[in-house]
Amino acid sequence: MLARIHSPGRPLVVVTHQVHEQVKELLASRCAVVANDSVESWPREEILDLAQAADALMLFMPDSVDEQFLQRCPRLKIIAAALKGYDNFDVAACTRRGVWFTIAPDLLSAPTAELALGLILGITRNILAGDQLVRSGRFRGWRPILYGSGLQGRTVGIVGMGKLGHRLAHLLSPFEVNIYYADPLQLPLEEERRLSASRMEFDQLLSNSDIVVLLPLTASTRHIINTATLLLMKDSSYLVNVGRGSVVDETAVAQALSAGRLTGYAADVFEMEDWARSDHPRNISPCLLADSAHTLFTPHLGSAVRDVRLQIELSAARNILQVLDGQPPADAVNSPDFVPKQHDHDHQRGKSLPSC
Repeated sequence: MLARIHSPGRPLVVVTHQVHEQVKELLASRCAVVANDSVESWPREEILDLAQAADALMLFMPDSVDEQFLQRCPRLKIIAAALKGYDNFDVAACTRRGVWFTIAPDLLSAPTAELALGLILGITRNILAGDQLVRSGRFRGWRPILYGSGLQGRTVGIVGMGKLGHRLAHLLSPFEVNIYYADPLQLPLEEERRLSASRMEFDQLLSNSDIVVLLPLTASTRHIINTATLLLMKDSSYLVNVGRGSVVDETAVAQALSAGRLTGYAADVFEMEDWARSDHPRNISPCLLADSAHTLFTPHLGSAVRDVRLQIELSAARNILQVLDGQPPADAVNSPDFVPKQHDHDHQRGKSLPSC
């Protein structure tokens, strides 16, 4: 279902996915709004048909933007993405075409870290398998089955120590685990002490960890977990992915699980979601889906917290309104050369922001 809020003469904002009414009301106070009220994603061509007349877009994880998309949006001033990781969007193309690109940088770390902890506990303590056993009718009281590894005294390796890594390390500390992290930058010693975390080189972290948690996706971390790096891990270890699907080679993970070279894999993200990859799989690896004994999957629940989603959407809406008022947006990740659009000759040149 498509919702239109008619406001002749006002800037047009297109919202591609379902948002809270409060968000639409905020935008509609100053703009004409076309919003997708369905739980289903709009096809790319439908978005483009609407976006050609748009001054602003609010986009989401299922969307993607490239040079060809932007060429068809001559009025566009800002893309406000209601997300944190923006690898499906060509920010450089936005910058070249004078389009601001914003994200929600500080709202997703806590809920995603909570989910990572949930996946760690779920996969290491056989929670899903236990639930299935109880529901099967075969459970007849306590028996020595479904033993897991537990967390106390184990070593957890975190790949990527940004805000999400910090939050996860903080959540793990009461479990009395040993925490190591792999990151190009070493934290200040005081920060390492506060998090009870020590830096290791990536290969060393894989070899020493009982649980490896994967966070960021960059050009250098695509398939950082592959056939070769999986051989460095303990056969008894677990792998948890809450960053991006393409951090791992899912086929290699499935083969490692089948061969007993990896005990478990839990993920909230999948390679098929990474639309920026021209070669991305169209489906989750069937071998992974078939191995329910050693896997635990959730459907991208990292940010699926009601209050958090509302704040993310409101943040994106505020960024849109700032740009339409001729101001730099608070959460920009680029510094476009803000050339006035042909239809808006009185628009003043926006101030540039330092790159984030």
